[in-house]
Order: sequence, then C-alpha cells, then structure tokens
Amino acid sequence: MSKPIVAILYDFDATLATSDMQNFSFIPSLGLTPDEFWGKTKEFSEKTGCEKTLGYIYTMIAECKKRGIKMTRSFLREQGKGIKFWPGVDTWFERINKFGEENGVEVEHYLVSSGNKEIVEGCSIYKYFKMVYGCEFIFDENDEPIWPKLVINYTQKTQYFYRVSKGAFDINDDVGVNEKNRNRRVPYSNIVYIGDGLTDIPAMILAKNNGGHSIAVYPEGREGKVVDDLYHDGRVNYVAPADYREGKELDEIMRLIIKGISINESLKQRGNMNKENK
Repeated sequence: MSKPIVAILYDFDATLATSDMQNFSFIPSLGLTPDEFWGKTKEFSEKTGCEKTLGYIYTMIAECKKRGIKMTRSFLREQGKGIKFWPGVDTWFERINKFGEENGVEVEHYLVSSGNKEIVEGCSIYKYFKMVYGCEFIFDENDEPIWPKLVINYTQKTQYFYRVSKGAFDINDDVGVNEKNRNRRVPYSNIVYIGDGLTDIPAMILAKNNGGHSIAVYPEGREGKVVDDLYHDGRVNYVAPADYREGKELDEIMRLIIKGISINESLKQRGNMNKENK
C-alpha cells in the first residue's frame, strides 16, 4: 500500500526568497535598481491597462532589448543563482521529507509563483519541487522569448490546489482538473499552502476553507498589519516568522501538521480495515 501524501504548495517571492526573484541578479544586470524596474512596470501597466503580471513580463523583454541583452533561457537560469533565501530554506526540504517518512507519509513540494519559472530553474532549491508552476516564455530558434507560455497571477494560483489534489499536473489537462468524480491523489485535508501576503490570499483561503492548512510567513521582527489581519480575519490557520531552521516556529508548525495528518490517515486506514472485516 502506498503512503499517504502531504502536499506543500509554496509561493516564492518573499516566502522562500527574501525578495522578488528578479531583484537579485536580473534587474542589476540591466543596470537598474528594483525600484526603477518595478516603477517602469507600473508605468507601463497604468498607461496600457495591461494586467500587472503581463506588464512585468513585457518590461523584462523591453528593457533587455534596449540594452542589447539576449534574454535567452540560459541567461534567465543564470540569474537564479544569485537568489537569497530565508534562514533554513536550504535544509528545509530534506528535513521535512525525513520527518514525513518517520511518520508514515510522503511529503511532496510544489511551487506556485507569479515569478519566472526559467529563473527558478537556476536556483539552488529547484531540485526539491515535484512540480514548478510559474510564468514561462516560448522561445524561438535563437532561444529568445517570443510569447508568454504561461502566466500566473494571484487569483490563478487557486487552480493548482485542485491540480495537485487530483494529480492533473499538465496545465492543459482541463478535463482532469475539472472532473467532478475524479479520485483525489491528495485529499484537501493533506494540502498545506505557504505564502507571505495579499497575492496569496485566494489560495490561502481555498486551502483553509477546504480542510487544508494555510500559513502566512513574515520577516522576523516585522509582523506587519497584512499578516496580522490575515490571521484575525480567519484567512489563514497560522502565522510565523519566515525562518525555516530546525526548531523554529515554522518548523514546529509544519511538524504538527504532518503529525496530525499521519494520525488521521492511520485512523482512516483502521476504519477501512474494520469495515472489510465485518
């Protein structure tokens, strides 16, 4: 019999990484500051009415072209190497996987980000994710972007809750993700969503209201009104500092969640066995 699965879905920017992934290497490679780049993105979106996520994708291409920089897939992956993560992220995945094994469950990690998948592919933690969903480009024969392949804004993150639950991982599998009676590979109660703020609210609420678990993280010492409101408004189950080190609050919360899921799965299996024996 296969082990029950615990699926952890993560935002990336300011949740695992300490800032937006473009801020570390990509934007400096343009000779711009983050404020300048995101200011240009805002200006473009306001001028054209372009959706904000599509706006930053356009700005990436436009600013590279201005400077004669070929924004190839390999160039974007190279920008992922400079990403800095919150304390403990580098050891988090293997540690949580091991704790899951010790409690009879298999832990899977999924990334659902409005950032660039190609940049994430170059970072040190990419290998730990079963699936990475992020904004992607279609590249031409010269390995340069010609069109967005996938765009994920904050409301679109919610579909991946269902995709992970049903195992409908292919983004073009519209039937699988919407099929009513499809067997759930991961029960809603076994899904955890970790995010950091307003753009994660729809996904956090979805997880919490369907019996799963949602956690809002924040820079230690800077709780802030947004995260505080998320908890008091009942939109998340937990809030914790973005410190992934062993023994810290976030680590303890995740262990409690996994332990609880393990106990519930054991009780379900015992109940099923009792029914079969009657």
